[in-house]
Formats: sequence, structure tokens, C-alpha cells
Amino acid sequence: MIDALSEHIKRVSAPDLTTLATARLDRPALSAAGWTVDLTRQRIDAEAEAALIDWGAGRGLGDAIQALFAGDIVNPSEGRPALHWALRAGASLAGEADAVRRSLEAPLAFARSVRSGEILAADGAPFTAIVHIGIGGSDFGPRLIADTFHAERSRSFDLRFAANLDPLDLDLALEGLDPARTLVIGVSKSFGTEETLYNLDRARAWLAEGLGASAGHHLALVTANPERASAWVGDGSQPHLFDMPLSVGGRFSLWSAASLACFISIGPERIEAFLAGAAEMDAHVKTAALEENLAVRLALMDVWNTSALGFPMRVVLAYARRLRFLPTYLQQLEMESNGKSAGPDGTAAPFRTAPAVWGGEGSIGQHSYHQWLHQGTEPVPAEFILALDAGGDITGKRALMAHALAQAEVLANGRSLAEIQAEEPDLSDAVARQKVHAGGRPSTVLSCDRFDAAKLGALIALYEHRTYLAGVLWGVNSFDQWGVERGKTMAGRLKPVLEGAGEADDPVTAALAARIMGGL
Repeated sequence: MIDALSEHIKRVSAPDLTTLATARLDRPALSAAGWTVDLTRQRIDAEAEAALIDWGAGRGLGDAIQALFAGDIVNPSEGRPALHWALRAGASLAGEADAVRRSLEAPLAFARSVRSGEILAADGAPFTAIVHIGIGGSDFGPRLIADTFHAERSRSFDLRFAANLDPLDLDLALEGLDPARTLVIGVSKSFGTEETLYNLDRARAWLAEGLGASAGHHLALVTANPERASAWVGDGSQPHLFDMPLSVGGRFSLWSAASLACFISIGPERIEAFLAGAAEMDAHVKTAALEENLAVRLALMDVWNTSALGFPMRVVLAYARRLRFLPTYLQQLEMESNGKSAGPDGTAAPFRTAPAVWGGEGSIGQHSYHQWLHQGTEPVPAEFILALDAGGDITGKRALMAHALAQAEVLANGRSLAEIQAEEPDLSDAVARQKVHAGGRPSTVLSCDRFDAAKLGALIALYEHRTYLAGVLWGVNSFDQWGVERGKTMAGRLKPVLEGAGEADDPVTAALAARIMGGL
């Protein structure tokens, strides 16, 4: 609990959510870059909201925003700024930020040349397939963009992805493809990520088997470590190399050459609109007052729900088929960034930090986990994303929005035993009690009209800023990932064990390894 807000927490915990929400109806929604955020159904009142904003100001949110856009060091673990925002800046910047901005010029030019036929496969014919190989931040973002604009992909290219260390993943990605027509794009900031290098090794062998010495021409590598990438190629061939700036974190890198496969598949023009939408949200976050700032208000609400009210998770419900991959993307963005319990100086976080984030596609989830959301014993704040294309079938859109609004209403207001008995007087008491919905589940609604590439860019930029600012409030560094690194280290130590060249230190791990490998 946040002690400075304890009195407000007690006060808003007493009334039902319906009463709180009704009292907030006259408060204007927050809007920027084509998106509107409605916090009416959050468990908070005007007095608590004002106190929360003041508390956030005291935690340095204004200074944190300025530090980010000034290129100051906001990643103390690595002594670096976080310059992902520079990739979508539409005008020249100063110093390192401008070098980051210009790093997009080469991959965008390459994409145009592949699409136009200026850059061809080794035999002089066009590429017709692209296989993107990466993992984590080098995979989730490009997948989100590609899936969002699946209908707009160029039919000239069959775009596929491989990330998993399981060999089947790459097998499926390469299935039915011709090496002579395939461009393999490998994305690894360090060019040392085991999963990516394993899949790239196999993909390179597949290319070499079909193309011989020309295989390198069918490789495009995106990395911050070109020397290691060149050493990996090793045979003197010249793959296409593109920069991933060191000051752009992996999970913030979808704006960079990491999305080269998308640049080619959906076209640089749509990517430029995507970047412009993000830049519009950047401008809002940089200049808006705290009380009107979408990223600030959402970050404060994350801290309010998690650290003040004690909700351990948040569910993201994307009522748009285009955004079905968004909850998966946000899991990495938010949980890898802020899933920490100590700050850069080693001091323990003063209260509970980042919630678990999960979710899925509406209205499909209504036929599975929404039952648990409505009547389970664990109340979970929900986030509804309403994003409809322009045009198309209005009947389906109305039905989709009706379902989304109904879900939010029932989560908030519930259904009492008295209401059930009045509406269905012939029910037995036992059945009536099973139909009770507790309600009281808070929710936020993010909505936009005429969803397009710019709106996607603005939405992702909003979530990025929200994540960073929530990390500031929790006192953690959103740009490192020591938990991820520890898992990699331990896996490296255990590989010799699985090869029969040693024993695991942990007796349970040793027993499991012996049992599992004994069956292979």
C-alpha cells in the first residue's frame, strides 16, 4: 500500500463501483493522437484522483518525461539513454538521437528496392518469401505489425516467422519454400541469442544446400554487433547488414530495422504512417500536463490498482481482430520491463510492482475465460481496446461493440440475487445464487475511430510511455532484464549436463535431466 494515499484508498474501497462510476460521468475523457481513454469505471473518485496525480508529480514523472526526450541516461544498468522514440521523429535531432533516427534510412530503402525488383535473388529473379528469425523483442513487435496488417500485406511475398528453439518451429516456417526465392532475415541485437543463432544456423544450412555460395545474398541480418554477425557468416559472402542501435532496447525495437520483414511485406508507406502516429503520441506525452497526459494517467492507474488496491493482474481485451496479438506483445513490454522488485541502486521496491498482464481477442474470450472474470473469486481490472476499421459491415461492428460494452457493464455492476429473483421468479434458490455476479471489477476503455497504421503506432507508443512511467513510479529500471539473463546463464550451464559431460548442482534438476534425457 502507498501510505501517502491510504486515506483515499480506504474511502474508495467502501462504496460499490456503480456509485463511484456514476459520480464520475461528468469528467471528460482523455484524448490524444486519435485515441480516447475513459477511466470512468475505475475504483477512484475525484479527490483520490487529484491526490494520485500530485503523488505522481512528487515521484518525478515530469522530470522523467523530460529526461527521456532529452536523451539523458534513463537506463542506469547499461549507462544509456532510451532512444526508441527517436526512430519515429520526423525531423532532425541532436547527437546520438539523430544517428538513431537515420538508422531507418537503409532498411527502408532496402525494402523499397526488394518490393520494386531492384534487389533480386541470386539468380536474378524476385524474392517471393521472407522468413523472419528472432525471439522476444526481436519477434513480438514485428509479429504484431504483420498480424495487424495481414490483409494489407503484399501478395508478392509469403511472410513467415520462427522464434522457438523447438526445431519444429523453423521446420514449419520453411515448409514448402524454395531457397532460391527466399530471403531470411535474422534479428538479434547482441547476435549472441541462442535461440536465434540456432535457427539462423539451420536456415543458413538450408539456403546453402539449395544455393551454394550464393546463400549469403539471401541473408539480411539486423544487429548492434556487426562484427559478430560477419564472423558468424564466416565464408566471405556478404549478407545484407542493418543496424539496431544500442540505445534502442529489444522490446522497444519494432520501430527499427528489426521490423525489416514488415517494411517489405506491408510497404514503407504504411510503416511511415505507423511511425508518424507514434510521433504524434510522443508529442502529446512530452508536452501535455500531467492531469491530461494519457501515458501519465494510465501509469498512475496501474500503480493505483496494483500497489494501492492490491490487484495482482490486468486483463487486456482487444475488441478488434487486427489487435488479437496485442495482449501477447504487451506481456513482454510490461512484464519484462517492470517485473522487478529492486531499483537500480539495489533498494527494494517500496510496494507491489507490475501486475501480470494477459488477455486475448474479443469476443472470442467471452466463450472461455470471461466466465472466470465475471464470477471467479479473483477480481481483475480489465482494459477494453475498441478499434474498428473504416467502412465494412456495420452490422458486425455494432454487434462487436455491443458485446464489449455489455462485458464492461456486467463486470462493473454485477447482478444481485434480488435482481435475479425479480427477473426470473421461477428459479430455485440454488440456481438463482449461481447466477449472481459480484461486479465491482474496474475497467478502462481505450477507443479510436477508423483504425489504421497511424493509430497502431500511437497506441504502441502510448503503452511504451506508460510502461516507462510506471517503472519510474515503482522505482525500477524499465530497460534492463536481469531475470531473463539469469535464465540464459543457467541454461548454458546445464547443456553440458544434458550432453553427459557433467552433473547439475541442484539434485532435483539432475534427477529431471536424467529422467527426461533417458527417454530420448
